Amino acid sequence: MKPCQGINLILLLSCCQINNLTLMPLRNKTAFITGASRGIGKAIAMRLAKEGANIVVAAKSIRENEKLGGTIFTAAEEIEQAGGKALAVQCDIRDEDQIQSAVEKAVERFGGIDILINNASAISLTNTTDTKTNRFDLIHDINVRGTYLVTKNCLPYLSKSTHAHILTLSPPINLNPKWLGPHVAYTISKYNMSMMAIGWAAEFKNIPIGSNALWPRTTIDTAAVRNLLGGETLANLSRKPEILADAAYFILSKDPTNCSGNCFIDDEVLKENGITQLDHYAVVPGGQLYTDLFLD
Repeated sequence: MKPCQGINLILLLSCCQINNLTLMPLRNKTAFITGASRGIGKAIAMRLAKEGANIVVAAKSIRENEKLGGTIFTAAEEIEQAGGKALAVQCDIRDEDQIQSAVEKAVERFGGIDILINNASAISLTNTTDTKTNRFDLIHDINVRGTYLVTKNCLPYLSKSTHAHILTLSPPINLNPKWLGPHVAYTISKYNMSMMAIGWAAEFKNIPIGSNALWPRTTIDTAAVRNLLGGETLANLSRKPEILADAAYFILSKDPTNCSGNCFIDDEVLKENGITQLDHYAVVPGGQLYTDLFLD
């Protein structure tokens, strides 16, 4: 081989590596996803695995519930069958010892954490009179305290990443009394999640770690919708979890220094990235869609 041919080959390989990083910015990045055994969390896990990310499936479910479906083990198996790498860790985010153990196992397996998806959440659309004290505590232990503690314990590893993102599944803060009056306890818990996402964007700006919130335009066909909210009727007015998964991918692919402090809506993210035909995300293509909570 002539010297110039060797140089050209090196340049070609370098260009291929650069192009690969550009085309697959999440390859070999590790995503710690709470509540990833089913629903939106699992859809995000599958999408990021498709892009070459390592997935930590952090959730409570180790036994199948016929109403909810899915466990950390079945989710991890599906990810690996699809060609991804997954670690199933049981983690109740109300328990900081379990959080610390899950984080340690993730770092031991994959060497670090680059992305945190704060997806785990509890819902109760009840008024003040009908919200039992233990239910209030549950909502805030998971949605607020749990989200805070998971982020705190992932922070030392996110801080070492060259592509660090926190993405929290929570809505834009809308002070229209329409969203506060009917279910104060749940609303303030979700708004707290969004305030943390915005606060972390400012706090971690110089590390840098990108921190954003993401929320769906419409209701999403999940076990919560089918079992707790509106049954099959509402499910048929909803979109599939994959719309949030695709939106999450676009957000997490961006440079964290240039993408932080936002409360994103899923379809707006897709449209900004050139996806305007959204009918295939609908449970019933061409059908009516029901706008989700907190969006006027």
